[in-house]
This record gives sequence, structure tokens and C-alpha cells, in this order.
Amino acid sequence: MGSEGPPAVTIHVTGFKKFHGVSDNPTETIVGNLQEYMKKNGLPKGLILGSCNILETAGQGALAPLYQTLQSALSGNDSESPNSKRIIWLHFGVNSGATRFSIEHQAVNEATFRCPDEMGWKPQKVPIVPADGGISRTRETSLPVEEITKALAKMGYEVMPSDDAGRFVCNYVYYHSLRFAEQNGIKSLFVHVPLFLTIDEETQMQFAASLLECLLTFG
Repeated sequence: MGSEGPPAVTIHVTGFKKFHGVSDNPTETIVGNLQEYMKKNGLPKGLILGSCNILETAGQGALAPLYQTLQSALSGNDSESPNSKRIIWLHFGVNSGATRFSIEHQAVNEATFRCPDEMGWKPQKVPIVPADGGISRTRETSLPVEEITKALAKMGYEVMPSDDAGRFVCNYVYYHSLRFAEQNGIKSLFVHVPLFLTIDEETQMQFAASLLECLLTFG
């Protein structure tokens, strides 16, 4: 045996492509550059950066690729019990009106899109997963949002916990991811970031790296 300390944490990351009103989505840049950035700055011991995927900014029409992406985190897990592996899905989305980072505590089973998604879908008060019941149903992350937020604030970042991930694609993806995580014994977290005009790219890359370290500690 001889293994010491908790098992390594594997963190898989997603961002989004452009969407209505946001032609340059900062999360596409953050997630697209994260592997290189972490390689350059050194991965903390015990942290494995898994896949980094850019999702279509769409709900129902992008569900099959979303589940393929989520499922990919479990491949190669068959020979080990899920508990021997710590796996976290980390999703980044942009909130163009935000002035700080938001660590999202929950998702709501409601799709009410203020504008059509990139595939033209514009649901109003539709349950994301009808089998889960009505649109007031929520799912919460099993990660300690308050502790993660405090740790990041101590490092000097403008960050807050949030109970409202909206009702657009970010909330849609988070709800599916939280449900998938619960069913498969893994964890999921969604983080909203501002535009680069508000918090510059370098600071946002540093934030992403610091967040990965926090997830190693608290995940």
C-alpha cells in the first residue's frame, strides 16, 4: 500500500463559446489557455488537470455533447471504486454585468431564456429535467462554497458566493452537471466570471489557477 495523503484530485474544466451579446467569451480564452498556463506555473502536487472543453452556448440542442463530455470524466474509472478517485467538474460561464467572480452554490430546474440560445431555443418556465419535478426544484453543489470563496478573497480576489446562476444556459448546464455528479459520486462547481474589460485576462487566469488549488484543498 504505502500511499500517503488523500488521493489526487482530477479536475475537468469547461467554458463556453460566444453567444448573443458576448462575441468574445472570456471563458473560452480561460479554458483554452488553462493547460498551458498551469504547465508554465506548475501544477500543485496532487492536482491533475483533466480535460478542458469549450461547450456550445446552447441548452437542449447541445445536450448529447454535454453528456458525452461529462461521461468522459468517468472513463478509465471502471477498475477502481469511484471513491478511490476524486473527480470534480468545474464549469466557467460569463456574467457580462458582473464586477466580480461568483461561486455558484446551486442550480434551479428551470429554463427561462431571455434570448434564444445559439441553436435558436428560447424556453420559458420549462423544467430542465421533467423527471425531477417542477421548476422550483434546486440542486446544490456538495463543495463548500463559503470556504472556497473566503480562501479566494484572502488571496485578494473580488469574489462572492451566489445562490442564483440565472435561468439561461449556465444554469441549464450546471443543473445537468450537478445531477450527473450526484448519480456518479463525483462533484461539480460553476463559477461566473466578468468580462475581460472588467477584470483583465491575466488576473482571471491567476484566479482560475487559484481556484484549482482551492478545489484541491476543499474538494
